[in-house]
Amino acid sequence: MAAGRGGTGRGFVIEADGGSRGNPGPAGYGAVVRDAASGEVLRETAEFIGVATNNVAEYRGLIAGLRAAHELDPHASVHVRMDSKLVVEQMSGRWKIKHPDMRPLAAEAQRVFPPGSVTGYEWIPRAENKHADRLANEAMDAGRRGEQWSAAASTAELEAADERARAQARSETSGAALPRTAVSGRVREPAPAEPSAAADPVVPAPAAPAGDDAAETSAPQSGWGPDLGPPTTFVLLRHGETRLTPEKRFSGSGGTDPELSAAGWQQAHAAAELMAARGTLQGIVTSPMRRCRQTASAVAERTGLEVHVDEGLREADFGAWEGLTFAEVRERHPEDLERWLESTEVRPTGGGESFATVAERVAVARDRLLKQWAGRTVLLVTHVTPVKTFVRLALEAPPAALFRMELSAACLSVIAYYADGNASVRLLNDTSHLR
Repeated sequence: MAAGRGGTGRGFVIEADGGSRGNPGPAGYGAVVRDAASGEVLRETAEFIGVATNNVAEYRGLIAGLRAAHELDPHASVHVRMDSKLVVEQMSGRWKIKHPDMRPLAAEAQRVFPPGSVTGYEWIPRAENKHADRLANEAMDAGRRGEQWSAAASTAELEAADERARAQARSETSGAALPRTAVSGRVREPAPAEPSAAADPVVPAPAAPAGDDAAETSAPQSGWGPDLGPPTTFVLLRHGETRLTPEKRFSGSGGTDPELSAAGWQQAHAAAELMAARGTLQGIVTSPMRRCRQTASAVAERTGLEVHVDEGLREADFGAWEGLTFAEVRERHPEDLERWLESTEVRPTGGGESFATVAERVAVARDRLLKQWAGRTVLLVTHVTPVKTFVRLALEAPPAALFRMELSAACLSVIAYYADGNASVRLLNDTSHLR
């Protein structure tokens, strides 16, 4: 199943993705065929496939992309790019395929082109696979409406290009370079990695992704694979309480920017004591908001580390909901709240930021910080939404996962990012230092 020599016809690059809203749940796939030399999109394909797992949808996307390329030129040389580590490793022959649902799909993908025509399978970060991801989501949206995906109605290519342009503009403003997505090349920024200062664990090399075929390597080695060097570890500290926290009021970046309460200062000092005792921190980065800067200052005082401010770590802007409780928002803006709960693309009443917008901002900040703090352990003092977003992105969980996490004031979470692009959530919502 490993890559071969290449065909005798044209050169294509296939970008494929699949997703499931529930895993298993309503699922769909998307795939793009590009000209390897110019990057021009030659074919798009997507389909809603009913209830399936993420891995099944990803394989179905691969098969559809290969078939689309074969229809264009059955003698082509094909290079496949996907953000599914599982599919890439299994199709490259480095991981065994044990799950019964995966074997026939992998065999079907292998039969599309003659041996040697597929020159390689390449893992890419999700941010570089936006076009296929958009197609998969369009297919799932169509399925929810009882329809099938339509190429004529698709806006995936335009949206992916627009998102890339906006991300590039943000990176140029911040001075951080985005990874290049040269279609015929392999140029990418090193992927993330993360250790845990709070739990002080032994940091293993990255494990294979969880799912239908988790950790199925053909030749298991110590720590699941070769030594990738020290991971980059983000220790995520939610700020201490403010006067709004116990009342469970919306408190984002569009409100009054409250300071820590007396209880919040106690929580900040407790976190600082733990960080000083562990002695593993090598840097502190904080949201610009007052409650975070105060929490970070407590840790800096105990550890002697300098505090850096990053705008990307600020809380979401909750618009007209700032300062209100959930019940008050439901009473005053019931329809807006219902739409907001149904989709992370929806903004709060009166403007503010959607969770999708926050995710884009946090992803840019993550990539920038990974580059700045490569191989080190850094404390990020931030808010509920950014912490949940870091965790969701690391797990490659669907956007709805944001509504299924609970984070207490001054809690600690830890993510380790490894050089091959794998991320490992090591700790979530730990409050043992507050007891």
